[in-house]
Amino acid sequence: MTLASCGGGSGGGGGESTIASATSPLSTKAELGRLIFSDTALSVSGRQSCATCHDPSNAFGPSDKLSVPLGGPGMDLEGFRATPSLMYASYTPRFSIASDGTPSGGFFRDGRSPSLADQAQQPFLAPFEMANATPADVVAKLSTRPYLSRFEAVFGEDIMGDPTQVLAAIGAALAAYQTEEPGFHPFSSKFDYYLKSQATLSPIELKGLALFNDPTKGNCAACHVSRGVNGNPPLFTDFTYDNVGLPRNWKIPANQAGPQPSYVPQNGAALGGDYAYYDLGLCGPFNPDNAFRGSLCGLFKVPTLRNVALRQQLFHNGVFDNLNDAVTWYVTRDTAAARWYLKQDGTPDRLYNDLPPVYVRNVNVGEVPYVQNLAPTLDAQEIGDVVAFLCALTDGYDPQNPAAYRVPAQCAAAASAPP
Repeated sequence: MTLASCGGGSGGGGGESTIASATSPLSTKAELGRLIFSDTALSVSGRQSCATCHDPSNAFGPSDKLSVPLGGPGMDLEGFRATPSLMYASYTPRFSIASDGTPSGGFFRDGRSPSLADQAQQPFLAPFEMANATPADVVAKLSTRPYLSRFEAVFGEDIMGDPTQVLAAIGAALAAYQTEEPGFHPFSSKFDYYLKSQATLSPIELKGLALFNDPTKGNCAACHVSRGVNGNPPLFTDFTYDNVGLPRNWKIPANQAGPQPSYVPQNGAALGGDYAYYDLGLCGPFNPDNAFRGSLCGLFKVPTLRNVALRQQLFHNGVFDNLNDAVTWYVTRDTAAARWYLKQDGTPDRLYNDLPPVYVRNVNVGEVPYVQNLAPTLDAQEIGDVVAFLCALTDGYDPQNPAAYRVPAQCAAAASAPP
């Protein structure tokens, strides 16, 4: 399953984090990153910060129902992909391609950024996000902020004369904050306490866990690994990439017919596609490094499933807004295609319609639960069981006060279903 999306040490490298102590104080650099994270004044609109899309009260993910976020000078320009949660991002390894051709790691959903610090810089210059035209524009805004003296104390006064280095320092501070602040990786779900024998999963949640792990049923753990490594809690991702053949999400303006803003790539015609724009993940249009690797087109990074029940936009294109539909799609993708693959006017479209025909060959059709011409591997009750288990991955469980556990609405419905 690839329902949502997932970062290095305080220096910004990937794959260097260890499980942080909940009592460790923030370093001066991380505390500076905390201030920057919530500062809307560093955007052209004056209304957008990192926290605008990565809401601390909602697992550092989006708290609205929009498929893609809004940004830009007037906060009215649409993005291309659903905002990922930043929780557990600091455990992401650097991008690599193994000897067998398997890609893994990297930041953003397409792996184009080598480190958490590099990733953190890019929204400041994106025209549909914070919308600064150049690093110098960021420096001009930073120069007016009340924490400027702190910034210069950490990185040196001389750095202000080099806008590129200033932006890199901002990224380093944000990476330090996301790495050191325990709230980004609390490992406090009901499932975490279950692993420590401090909580009991319900019969439905236990059934869901078994189905999640069963290679003949859900097979979710094939990518969303449910067992930890070296005594650490599981991250529910193996950081690899997959092309699951998602339906096109017509709520994304870039996917729709008609005139588009200049920042929207028009790559469809050159690809022989049915539509003007396609998001091809690892091979573009935002990751030019892999443009020549046709076998990677349409692949997106497997995200963590921790806190997935808090999301209202699932998968990289936000095509589903609830877990029941997402899991149902997984097991009926090829057997009920007419339900899922639709044109903008609501009439049936071809299978895997969010890909140009030339890259349909990259869709994963060889693993359970993708069972072409066979019955779904999960029935409706079993789908509900899997959803109930996914809900148990929501952080904030207190074994001393289980009744206070924050339960999203879709989880309450799953928990009340008959066993």
